[in-house]
Amino acid sequence: MADKTSSADRPASVTVGGREMRIRTIAFLILGVLAVWFIAVNTASVQIRLWIPTVTLPLWLVLLVTLLVGAALGWLLARRRARG
Repeated sequence: MADKTSSADRPASVTVGGREMRIRTIAFLILGVLAVWFIAVNTASVQIRLWIPTVTLPLWLVLLVTLLVGAALGWLLARRRARG
């Protein structure tokens, strides 16, 4: 029997290794790999001012914390948007 859903109803996807994957998932994976690579190659120490104190931290740690905070905020906003 023919599939009754039109292609406009389904998200865009491609077949990778015999498995159907959404293009959005592939884009997130590529961005994730690039972010991890960018964090890994930035190993120098930097000074960061936290309102009053100034601390010296490895740049990779600062970038990792920034990535995690951004991901958490994005997840919370997406969850809130899906509910409302």
